[in-house]
Amino acid sequence: MNVSELAGRAAPEDILVSVPKLVSAYYTDSPDPKDPRTLVSFGTSGHRGSSFRRSFNEAHILAVCQAVAEIRRENGVSGPLFLGMDTHALSEPAIRTAVEVLAANGVEIFVQNDFGFTPTPVISHAILGWNRDRSSLADGIVITPSHNPPEDGGIKYDPPTGGPAPPEITSRIQARANALIAGENRDVRRIPLSRAVSAPTTRFMDYVQPYVYDLRNIIDMKAIAAAKIRIGVDSMGGSGAAFWSPIADMYGLDLHVVNSRADPTFSFMSVDWDGRIRMDCSSPYAMAGLLSSKDMYAISFGNDTDYDRHGIVTDEGLMDPNAYLASAAEYLMLRRGWRDDVRIGKTLVSSSIIDRMAGAIGRKVCEVPVGFKWFVDGLMDGSFGFAGEESAGASFLRRDGAVWTTDKDGFIMDLLAAEILAVTGVSPSRAYHGMTARFGKPFYKRMDAPATPEEKMLLKKLSPADVKAKDLAGEPITARLTKAPGNGQPIDGLKVVTENGWFAARPSGTEDVYKIYAESFRDADHLARIQEEAQAIVSEAIKK
Repeated sequence: MNVSELAGRAAPEDILVSVPKLVSAYYTDSPDPKDPRTLVSFGTSGHRGSSFRRSFNEAHILAVCQAVAEIRRENGVSGPLFLGMDTHALSEPAIRTAVEVLAANGVEIFVQNDFGFTPTPVISHAILGWNRDRSSLADGIVITPSHNPPEDGGIKYDPPTGGPAPPEITSRIQARANALIAGENRDVRRIPLSRAVSAPTTRFMDYVQPYVYDLRNIIDMKAIAAAKIRIGVDSMGGSGAAFWSPIADMYGLDLHVVNSRADPTFSFMSVDWDGRIRMDCSSPYAMAGLLSSKDMYAISFGNDTDYDRHGIVTDEGLMDPNAYLASAAEYLMLRRGWRDDVRIGKTLVSSSIIDRMAGAIGRKVCEVPVGFKWFVDGLMDGSFGFAGEESAGASFLRRDGAVWTTDKDGFIMDLLAAEILAVTGVSPSRAYHGMTARFGKPFYKRMDAPATPEEKMLLKKLSPADVKAKDLAGEPITARLTKAPGNGQPIDGLKVVTENGWFAARPSGTEDVYKIYAESFRDADHLARIQEEAQAIVSEAIKK
């Protein structure tokens, strides 16, 4: 990884996006039905693109929202649709386009007052709250490209389960949307915004207070307040900025917002590792601003623009996402009093220290493919007490063991870090040190390796029998996986495991590379051997 000389520094003016040009391109440019790079493509977190690349324009939002209106009707979803957005520049015009289409289709929608910002977990929370006691089920849409650069836009659909839509739904939305685009959106229903906002099916509401009030049922807010710990928050220009003052006021927290600026160019951000602006709260470069003030607070945190990810800063600095997942899971499993059969959900590329910790405290782990959608059912039925991804996203159950959200929630992961410190007197990072002393210190890294489109396709279709190697970095191979052990679903790649290490290889969806995740419980040299041999094992396996 070549780190840019701009990394961690204030963003220079010449890399800031021109918002007028970006928004103009949203309305004036269109996708090319013959160029798949410009068409609707639902990945693990919805469709993302940029109006500059003709991959996120008004045509996309018109088509996706029409497709959602049709498919929710076919699926018998007759309740309201909760509509939210983040602070990216393209989210503003996109939500207005969405309202025009949804209103024309007679969909009852709830939008934040004055078209305000609404985080992803708040939409999930609202959907589940509505559906708890009603037979007329609700669903939702969030307009966000997550932590992507300022020139990007995105849109994702949440079915009545409140979490990321499964492939059987997103594939239908994608196919219908692209068919509409091919027909120049002639079959899209749409009315002018002035009529759409005054339609009886369009309702404006306050999303903030209901969510903030309910936090007492998942976080021990009294303990945080009683401990009088000083908390720092960098909203990173995201959609959760308006929530922190009500949280502090309602619960009497000593909470200070370090940066509350909202600017669609994100000019206040520190530049990420590659010289681009990216609201990645797991990156020490993007979090440089908050890290510079860490000594002023007992604990502090930042979030990405739609608040489904978290970045936790202690007196030792920014926590590695895997480290915090392990600390958070152990704390919750030991202290919440949940049923003995409640499990920990983790992705197959998350650290194995979670498995070692869980075994020691008598809890089972369910390992699933990459993507938070695989945790939805377990959170819904209460069989997953905690579910997290190595990319700094997680959610967990209410204190009484009921579902909170079925999407990642940065707010509760932030506040849980404060609760851990308040209740135990030990920061999550120091709790993690205790864990490594008991279970071994993991060395973890992700890297990219070149691969042609054909090689990426072969990697996705591997079977365990294709792996001929018997050893990895000097240890016998104990498992060759192409399906996740927790739910038997394809991992779209390969995972190879030994007693003290593992690697997983998955093709990139956007670049001619595959990603190698690797971990060693020995040392950095052992990790390097795993990474080197992983490429040789993959190369041999995909030879046909």
